[in-house]
Amino acid sequence: MLGQLYRSRVPGVMITQFVEELPVGMTTPDFTLKPIALTIQEGKCAIFKAIVSGNPTPSVHWTRSNGEVTEPERYKIVSDPATPFEHYIEVTDTYKCFATNEYGKAVVTANLNVIESEDTITPGLIYGAKPDDKKEGEIDPRFWDVLMSADKKDYEKICAEFGVTNFRWMLKTLNAKKVEREEEQAKYVEKLSNLKHIEVKPGGGAEFEFEMSLKDPNVKIFLFKNGVMVPFSVETEEKHFLKKTGRKFTFGIKDLAGDDEGLYQVMVEGTNKIPPVKATEREDAVFECVLSSPMSKIQWTGRNQPCEQGEKFDIEVSEDMLIHSLVVKDCAKLDGGIYSVCAGIKSCNAFLVVEGKEMTFQTQKVLLSHSLETKRYQLRRRRKNPGVHFTSGLSDISVNMGNRGELECKLSSENCEGIWYKDGEEVTKAAFSEDGHAIPSQLRYIVATICSVFVLLNVCDMCVPDPPRVNPDDLADFSKPVIIKAGQSATFKLSIMGRDPMKIYWYNEGEELVEDKHINIEKSLTHSRLLLSKCQRKATGEIKIKIKNECGTIEGISRLIVLDRPSPALGPVEIIEASSAVLDFKWRPPKDNGGSPVINYILERQQLGRNSWMKLGQIPGEPKYRDTDVDHGRKYCYHIRAVTEQGISEMMETDDIQAAYPGQPSSPKVISAFANCINLEWVPPSNTGGTNILGYHLEKRKKGSNLWGSINNVKEPIKVKDVIEGIEYEFRVAAINISGAGEPSTPSEFVIARDPKKPPGQINDLKVTDSTYTTLSLGWTKPIEEEGVQDEAKGYFVEIRPAANPEWDRCNNNPIIITSYNILGLKSMAMYWVRVIATNDGGEGEPKGLDNYIIAMPPPVRPHFTDRKMKSFMVVRAGNSARININFVASPMPNITWLKDGMPVSKLVTISNSDNTSQLLISTSERPDTGIYTIIVKNMVGQETFSIEIRVTDDPKPPGPAELEQNVPGTVTVTWTPSPDERRDDRLHYIVSRRDSVKRMWQTVADHLFNNKFTALNIMAGREYYFRVYAKNDMGLSEPSESPTWGVTKKKGTLRLSSPSFLVPLKMHSTPESYECYMSCAVRGDPTPHVTWYRNNISLNTNTNYLITNTCGVCSMLILRVGTKDTGEYKVIADNALGRAECSTKLTVNGIKKK
Repeated sequence: MLGQLYRSRVPGVMITQFVEELPVGMTTPDFTLKPIALTIQEGKCAIFKAIVSGNPTPSVHWTRSNGEVTEPERYKIVSDPATPFEHYIEVTDTYKCFATNEYGKAVVTANLNVIESEDTITPGLIYGAKPDDKKEGEIDPRFWDVLMSADKKDYEKICAEFGVTNFRWMLKTLNAKKVEREEEQAKYVEKLSNLKHIEVKPGGGAEFEFEMSLKDPNVKIFLFKNGVMVPFSVETEEKHFLKKTGRKFTFGIKDLAGDDEGLYQVMVEGTNKIPPVKATEREDAVFECVLSSPMSKIQWTGRNQPCEQGEKFDIEVSEDMLIHSLVVKDCAKLDGGIYSVCAGIKSCNAFLVVEGKEMTFQTQKVLLSHSLETKRYQLRRRRKNPGVHFTSGLSDISVNMGNRGELECKLSSENCEGIWYKDGEEVTKAAFSEDGHAIPSQLRYIVATICSVFVLLNVCDMCVPDPPRVNPDDLADFSKPVIIKAGQSATFKLSIMGRDPMKIYWYNEGEELVEDKHINIEKSLTHSRLLLSKCQRKATGEIKIKIKNECGTIEGISRLIVLDRPSPALGPVEIIEASSAVLDFKWRPPKDNGGSPVINYILERQQLGRNSWMKLGQIPGEPKYRDTDVDHGRKYCYHIRAVTEQGISEMMETDDIQAAYPGQPSSPKVISAFANCINLEWVPPSNTGGTNILGYHLEKRKKGSNLWGSINNVKEPIKVKDVIEGIEYEFRVAAINISGAGEPSTPSEFVIARDPKKPPGQINDLKVTDSTYTTLSLGWTKPIEEEGVQDEAKGYFVEIRPAANPEWDRCNNNPIIITSYNILGLKSMAMYWVRVIATNDGGEGEPKGLDNYIIAMPPPVRPHFTDRKMKSFMVVRAGNSARININFVASPMPNITWLKDGMPVSKLVTISNSDNTSQLLISTSERPDTGIYTIIVKNMVGQETFSIEIRVTDDPKPPGPAELEQNVPGTVTVTWTPSPDERRDDRLHYIVSRRDSVKRMWQTVADHLFNNKFTALNIMAGREYYFRVYAKNDMGLSEPSESPTWGVTKKKGTLRLSSPSFLVPLKMHSTPESYECYMSCAVRGDPTPHVTWYRNNISLNTNTNYLITNTCGVCSMLILRVGTKDTGEYKVIADNALGRAECSTKLTVNGIKKK
């Protein structure tokens, strides 16, 4: 029978459809569960199971690959009447299963591998796995859980414990399960890393840790032991506990015992939901769960209560333990809600919706004033007439704590009897307070009416938020400041009310407080307490408590005042009066008075040069002192301490204070100088010493001398006439009051006693020595001296102005003495005028400028590259970045162009250019990026180009299977299929290694092969030979391709004379320039022929540039570095006494450009 053949959704199942179009409701057979391949010991019973589907119900039969299954003592085919679509067979062979109905058939194949029987191994406990009673041929489901968390080195041991012998199947299935687990984890976990196995601690505990980033930080985390949930504490170390630090999770077990052994797993709460189940009152509701692997029992939960087999629930399990069902009998309204099922660490849930028949209601109201939790209320009205109906239903509302909430629904008639229910329980007067307010809870209200046997419900939620609350009196007490002394403890306590959970935070001056050895925070449902021990002055500040729950936030503010002794007084002191009889000064009070005002200051005084301190006693709290007991001309130092009720501060020491003498005047300034007179002036001292300045003491000193000479005492600027022409002098001055002369000033600048000079002339040879886009370098020579006309220049000023600006700007404020200058801060390519002015003591000379304006740019330079060794070839691994840096010099700024194989580079390539550098960056290279990249640097002067070849490649894939063939005795020809990378990489070549049964060491016998054949020589009879072929490129070697074993037996034969003939001729060769080229052929003849190699009819046998060998009839020639001269026709001529044979080929060298 012909039909349409197509694949099933189940891998490995083929379906044949007998008709073109299926009738409505009819389907072809298919497998929903196909039999899986088994590996089992000899003599054991193997079971293949299959579940089929189709309408009409298909018939099922099993066959062997070699015939029908007819031996009843060996084969037993079973179909469970309770599950008519489930079939299985107990066999010991390899079989097919067929499912057939009138519209088509489906077939699936299962293989059975039978291994020899081994000694029986009694499984023990490994990683907490315990042997369960299971059917023959089944694998304990805990086997996969153990493997998923074990190291690879333990796989063999685990398989032995669970009786698994097919390791290849085990590894394939394990990888698939790991991929499935990673996909499931990706729904809830962003990243999972650094998983560490359980580590037993010396103290008798154990821990395991890992790093995990959750998509939802509020998701719940569960701990399972052998598939059973284990309760644990957070942060506090109980029997099982969890510590979380950032992304790091650490699970621990304390006080290890024998019953702690097992497989521990961590589960992140998911959201596996199935569609809701709907049922009508008085009917049964069925929940069904299909597992991916069999389990004998799973946990059902309904409305947060376990569901057990009994009058209300029926729990059913299929024979293969994959399908589990929960039947809720005789459903009522109160049975509605969430039902969940837990299988190991997996769970899912669904809603049960129980639908009733509609009835009608009249108007009812419910008034509430307090509520914390949502409850379900129900109002039932009874009347004989079933025609009553709702005209307005209930609506969800939200009411703040302490306010009244009103729920209302309207009925079409008042002639009915009604009852309110809360979460299925009738609302009585006990549910309300005396004033009619509801007892605090979060309420759900349901109003219902009952007419005859029909009930209609109308449901709504009233949510009354309960934010944190504080008694006003308690808050007033909390707000009062707490005053303590340093070193004492402070306590803050506040009673709280509100809905749980509540989060409580304490702050000091806006900084959150964290528990340590001096901070203790107590939190409970009714209050929170903060204890600060050993408080210091710096703890003074605002204390705030913040209480928060899902309904709101409240804060309370208090203040902590810590009393301590004051900090030292602040200096420096300010002198009010300093005379021969009085020192009057003041200072600043302490920065921190310790919480108490300063009462007094304690002063001590020391005269400079003495070791003793004299106590001056206590003075009132004003920070100043007038000392009248001083000696004229003496210096004094004072110690000052502040006094408060809390103690005495550390002392503050003043600088030395001198009585009577004036301060220093300013350094004398030379107004003018002549050959017989020098005019000076200065500024009087700011400190007169408490009295008037009487005069000044002026001194002079010649340059090079250490002696100061007195001139006179004056009050006004002075003319110094006691000078010698041509001598350099410096001067200093000291102020004099009633106490005497004060400290002299700093010396003046040196000045020469001579008549004023003439201004210098113009500079000579002004020129530009260098320039850039922002700088300009100038050079010149000194102006010529002419006595009486122009004197020597002592310095120079440089001035500049833009071409469009008539104003000159001076580049240097002080004259320079050198004859060169660098002007900075120019605008690129802008035009400027520059000039230089010489100056001396006689004034400034005439300016000298350039004849033309200057453009801010470097001198024109033809582009050229500055790197000495520039790589022209680069190899990059695929996926890595490729970066080319080119350094150059060019002026003006050149235009830079990058090309790939003569075309502009892709937009994915990043080009970065600067004044002297250009960079090409391929962030993630791929094979298509291979090519020749050319940079063109061009400006008005010329251009320069450079090319570099980038080859993007990867580790080569191995060549195909190697085959061996003997064409000439004593030789073996190795052939192989090319590597898949050969077409994409013209630099890929092959390496051949050989090992024989005597030496047993691998030796490289050929390298740089660009073809797929090699003839090995010196093959000796009686030995076995093994060959490996590697592919090699610029990245490295591939995995080897192994050849079969080659063996040659010794044979005796008769000698036959023959003329030369070629068994293997020469082949065409195309080789890249500078690479090796290997040519070979095989010739036979008796007697052994003489072989001669020719290139373009010129003999090569004596040419040392070619390596020519002839071994056992295999003639080969090797060219180490192929060049242009090696292109041409190559010929081999073999001759002996009986005849002559020749063979020729051509060699083409790649990379040679044809003219």
